[in-house]
Amino acid sequence: MQVLDSEFKPGLAGVVAAETKLSRVDGAIGELIIAGYPLEEIAQQASFEEVVYLLWRGERPSESALEKFTSALAQHRELPQATLTLLEQIAVQKKPAMDALRMAAGTLDLDQAAKPAEEAAIVILARLPTIVAAYHRLVNGERPIKPDSDLSHAANYLYMLTGQRPTKAQIKGMETYLNTVVDHGLNASTFTSRVIIATQTDMLSAVVGGIGALKGPLHGGAPGPALDMVFEIAVAERAEGYLREKIERGDRLMGFGHRVYKVRDPRADVLGAAAQKMFEEMADESPEGFELYKLALTVEEKALELLEEYKPGRKLQTNVEFYTALLLHGLGLPADLFSPTFAVSRAAGWMGHCFEQLETGRIIRPKARYVGEINSKW
Repeated sequence: MQVLDSEFKPGLAGVVAAETKLSRVDGAIGELIIAGYPLEEIAQQASFEEVVYLLWRGERPSESALEKFTSALAQHRELPQATLTLLEQIAVQKKPAMDALRMAAGTLDLDQAAKPAEEAAIVILARLPTIVAAYHRLVNGERPIKPDSDLSHAANYLYMLTGQRPTKAQIKGMETYLNTVVDHGLNASTFTSRVIIATQTDMLSAVVGGIGALKGPLHGGAPGPALDMVFEIAVAERAEGYLREKIERGDRLMGFGHRVYKVRDPRADVLGAAAQKMFEEMADESPEGFELYKLALTVEEKALELLEEYKPGRKLQTNVEFYTALLLHGLGLPADLFSPTFAVSRAAGWMGHCFEQLETGRIIRPKARYVGEINSKW
């Protein structure tokens, strides 16, 4: 007779597998806490470097500590030559950017001796944007741009992508995005990273595992299609008819509804405010971008109205995908860079969780219930 050890929870749904001080997600009230601070409190006020320091060390940095931390990140941005050579070969094959990031990330420590966990983490975090930017330029027939150590993490990423010094509005838009998605509870990629580091392997292995998990379509989200819908609508007058037809066909409206948040996604509020500020400040130099922003607001308003009409009580609100697409598009990023840019930020959260996991000294080893035959004869 087969003995059942314990209750089976498919996908570990509802199972508490870790304790963390990094973030708390409350879907019932639409709240995200980052290391003690409501997301709305820090996303547009803190620099990305400050948020990373907070996650990794559990406190806000002093001015001198922040300067030292920022300098350490800036000094490690250049890639090993072998990594650049690999990216050139991947670009010939025109692989998706997330595949290029996954393959190249594993080479980031080629020029590094074994380092303590936080020193290794600084090198990894510094170099991930360089991989994404270099590959984007290579696959488009351009040479990579050398990182500028005088620029902040967010500003340097935009500079390496375009070769142009970003404006203050663009820097703040990118920084707000990076801060907003830096950590989000024990999601699939974060759990993957914690499982890997729990074996006491190296930090880079845990990050590469996180990238692999984030690459999956059920986890990384689909911000590109959310913007595609706005482009297809094209003019405000078409919004209602287009959306109504889509809902009646049973299609999902990309950028609306979330598995965790039963009310509006707080990240959508933060990115929505950041998008408004950025597009308004860039209105004179990019009037077409401002028109797109206004169209997106019309689409969002009509979508929420129709979702309540067709699916009353479901509380299908705007999620982070909708404003991610709008904000990153406004920054000049093509859709294939949306997920890699997500990884550029979330890697800081993964490594913060790795530090917590290492402190426990425990390996993560759940059970599997065997449901096969037991008396077969060969």
